[in-house]
Amino acid sequence: MSTTVTGDKLIFATPSECVGHWTRRAVGQRRRRVSPEEGRAIEILGHAIEYLEDEFALECMSRQAHVGVGMHPRVVAIEILKKCNRVVYLSCPEIPTLGDRIRGVLGRRRAGER
Repeated sequence: MSTTVTGDKLIFATPSECVGHWTRRAVGQRRRRVSPEEGRAIEILGHAIEYLEDEFALECMSRQAHVGVGMHPRVVAIEILKKCNRVVYLSCPEIPTLGDRIRGVLGRRRAGER
């Protein structure tokens, strides 16, 4: 997986599109507001990922398939679904932290005093 933990930040190699080019992007541990439609999409993608992972594990345990050079097609499919899952999640708006809200209120009060 292309996730790295650096201090309190997660670094994802996220695509600009589901099957597009990869860019590095630092993502803080902020909560996001997920709509019901986005939540359902994330749930469906998660189930599809789990299914493909289970099938791949069973195939590896039985050693039925031998794939030549390169990544196994199931692994490629899993990676594409994971990319799409991240795209959906990262498109959701971040929920402001308590500090953000306090700064916003104080900023409005200061602007009103002038």
